[in-house]
Amino acid sequence: MKAERDLIIIGAGAAGLAAAQYAARANLSPLLLEELASGGQALIIDKLENYPGFPEIIPGTELARLFEEQAVRLGAEIRYTGAQKVTLNDGVFTVHTDDGPLTSLALILATGASHRTLGVPGEMEFTGKGVSYCATCDGPFFKGKPMVVVGGGDAACDESGFLAHLTDSVLLVHRRDRFRAQKALAERTLRNPHIRVRFNTELKEIRGGAKVEEVALLDNRTGKTSVEQTSSVFVFVGSVPRTGLVEGLRLELDEGGYVLTDQRMQSSVPGLFAAGDVRATPFRQLVVAAGEGAVAAHAAAQHIDELKGNAYR
Repeated sequence: MKAERDLIIIGAGAAGLAAAQYAARANLSPLLLEELASGGQALIIDKLENYPGFPEIIPGTELARLFEEQAVRLGAEIRYTGAQKVTLNDGVFTVHTDDGPLTSLALILATGASHRTLGVPGEMEFTGKGVSYCATCDGPFFKGKPMVVVGGGDAACDESGFLAHLTDSVLLVHRRDRFRAQKALAERTLRNPHIRVRFNTELKEIRGGAKVEEVALLDNRTGKTSVEQTSSVFVFVGSVPRTGLVEGLRLELDEGGYVLTDQRMQSSVPGLFAAGDVRATPFRQLVVAAGEGAVAAHAAAQHIDELKGNAYR
């Protein structure tokens, strides 16, 4: 079976766009597939201040635009279409899209992960206006102000600790009677003088005007509701990696469902690379995703050269 393309990249977030740029520079004529809009998680970041090379705050949408513009200028093709599944036959990948099948010798999965949401009133309306799913990204904007964190796992405890360096008023609420985080991390959180913990507590509503101002909390033991003033709500109730496209390939995943790779971003399926938030990684940031995309593109180029008998010896 002959492939139409050397490389297809699925997902136009930071990882996918960086991969497209590096693949284009390697003369692979990459095809980047995106269902909605280029940018990924950057599109929901109102004020981005921690991406290297941008000393002034930049909207995430603007950074995404620059990523896309650079990739296209270097020769990447971006096609906006939905992808349903990926199959593999005789070493050739087929991406089944809304516009028909597309084939390639190598594939980079950069589909990211979806944040689990609370589904409470106000959450969607205030996303980017006080509601956040990334403390590292947005915490500094609320320095010195009261903050609310929702969750009970490692991420919630870790991020609460980060936020406690920015303010002396972090309220961490968890709907169960104890943390599910690692014991040492949970104990450290409970000892932190800047973090108040409320177990058996659920966030029921987020309120405000132009931005978040308060939250309604429910004590699920007594049924009583209380109101807390806050500048922000950080939600860490898990995420869902977007791996549905490649379920049929039996990729090796970690216990959270994220794609396991080696240092070259190579998955357990030869020729299939993963980068960004869909990959098992200890730190999910735009700059990390971009770096992984670059590595994946470089490794994919080497893989393609080997298939064609052009590998450098």
